Formats: sequence, C-alpha cells, structure tokens
Amino acid sequence: MSQNTRPIINKPYVLAILNQLLNTPSPSGYCMHVLKLIEAEAGSLGYRVERSPKGNGMITISGLEESSGSLGITAHVDTLGAMVRSIKPNGMLRISPIGGYAMHTIEGEYCLIHTRDGKQYEGTVLSTKASVHVYPDAREWKREEANMEIRIDEHTSSKSETEALGIAPGDIVSWDPRTRILPNGWVKSRHLDDKASVAALFGLLEWMKRDQVRPQRTIKIIFSTYEEVGHGNSYMPADIEELIAVDMGAIGDDLSTTEKDVSICAKDSSGPYDYEMTSKLIRLAKTAGIPHAVDIYPQYGSDASAALRGGSNVRAALIGPGVHASHGMERTHADAIVNTAVLLAHYIIDEN
Repeated sequence: MSQNTRPIINKPYVLAILNQLLNTPSPSGYCMHVLKLIEAEAGSLGYRVERSPKGNGMITISGLEESSGSLGITAHVDTLGAMVRSIKPNGMLRISPIGGYAMHTIEGEYCLIHTRDGKQYEGTVLSTKASVHVYPDAREWKREEANMEIRIDEHTSSKSETEALGIAPGDIVSWDPRTRILPNGWVKSRHLDDKASVAALFGLLEWMKRDQVRPQRTIKIIFSTYEEVGHGNSYMPADIEELIAVDMGAIGDDLSTTEKDVSICAKDSSGPYDYEMTSKLIRLAKTAGIPHAVDIYPQYGSDASAALRGGSNVRAALIGPGVHASHGMERTHADAIVNTAVLLAHYIIDEN
C-alpha cells in the first residue's frame, strides 16, 4: 500500500461516538452495554465484532498477505467505578473501588447504583463527615474507603429500607461522566481514559471503510474490558506479532506530553516498549507533522503490559492522546484524539 495515501480522519464522527461512549456506564466487569454500542456502531460500518469468553470484543480486518503475522491494536472500554461493599445501618452504602483512583477525586460526585435485577438509583459520594457546620475535623478527615459513603436519592434511612429497594452488596456503581465537548475542541469528562482512544479507533475504522483501505497484513482491533484492574489483554490471539496499546498519555511533573499531543510511551511500570516499534511511531509522527511527545510513565501500566505479563510472544508499543488529571476530572483536546487515529493510519500504510 502506498505511503502517499493521506489519511483523513472524520473529526465530527469521532467526537459523536466519543460522546456516546462516555455516556454509557462501563466500570470494569460491567461492559455489556458499551459492547452492544460498539457492536452496533461497528456493524453500521460493515465490521463484525467477535466476543471472547472473557468479554473482550475483536474486529478482524483481513490483510493482503494472509500468511504474515497480525497487527493487534487495542483500547479499553472499561472505566473506573465501584462496587457496593455493604449497606450501613443509616441506609447509606459503603463501597469498594474498581480501579486505582484517589478517594478525594470522587467526593461530591453523582453516581448510579446498578442492581442485579436491572434497576438504577441515583446517589452522591460523600465523606462520612460531610459538613463543616457539624464536624470540626471535616476538612482534615482522611478521604479513604472506610470514610466514604453513598447517599441514595430515595426515601431510606435504614439498612432494611435500602435492602427493600433491591440494592445489595456486589452491585456496580458508575460515576456521572459530566461530559463537555466544547466548540474550541476541548473535551472534559471522566473516563477519557480510555474512551478517547476507543473513539480514535472508530475514527480509524471509519477512514479504512470510507477510503477502502486494505492493509498488507491482518489487523485485529481489540476492545478490552478489564484493563483498569490489570488483566484486560492478558490473553492474546496467537497470530498477533505486534501489538499497539492505545491509551491515554499522562500529563504532569517532568513529562512533555500536552493535551494536544499524541503521547508515545517509551517505558512504563512494565519496562521498555519495543524499541523498533516505538522508533517507527516517532519517525512517522515526525514525517507526518503530528504533534507528539515521547515520555516515560513509571506509575502506569497498559493492556500491552498485561499481554506481555500474560506470556504473549509479541512486540508491543503504547500511544494515545494526552489527558490531563488522569483518574480524576480529565481533559484532552479533539486534535489529540484525531491525531492518534492519524498516527495509527500511517503505521498501517507504512510498508517499511
């Protein structure tokens, strides 16, 4: 395939699917609804999504050279959230976190409690000392799991009344994403990690279908459902030789990535990524004039990390849009999301 092919990613399409993804609750282990959205959207583009026993979704795009190894590209649809740990005597809920976030980032957040029989109740996450007018140590009270609770927006002030609502330990709790997609390109929302990357993958898929791009080798696009708890892509199809994890790029400290950049991660907590794949991504970004930064994330792990730790015999790399305040109130820019798709498109059409 010619390197002169110019990938044009449809930004309005990318932002529209991103809005749908962000507003579909999907904490790790509760991804059935977002997978249905992905299956429907992929189907509208002419792709079929296969589901693994674990619940990951995969689109296979056959290459011209069927004998060569496949390229895997993965992003995760699961998000942070919580699970009901217990019902307290006052009718409020104690929670257990899903994913690794600081408790102060969810204080005051609106949420949904999803019961096993399909009901949903609204609530708010609060400190157990929620008012400075009542508790003299409210400001200093440590924000940790035991000191947080969910106030349910129903008539309940006892354990038995909450149980009567059908709420029980093990129920999933999702956070209100508070999504805002602004005319100037800024996108702020919870769960841009990693739904911004999923939207980029749909931009890539829409471009391939629109421009009838047929890759040289088979591509397998994987939507994983347990990344936030560490084992999203711990199993990989055996024919995948290269894997690009597409996940948000962290911002802060001595890191170079901004919200308008495509982050290329050279090393994270799992160690260095494949030197030649990373070098190729840097070369392609430079040649195409894509704003990008190369960074190291010592507190970070990806689905590529999970694949390698799970024993997959693959070369792996990691890229994604820069996201500020990760695992909190996140923000990125539409340009970073679209350019992530552009860089992936260049990787696909590059023959070197």
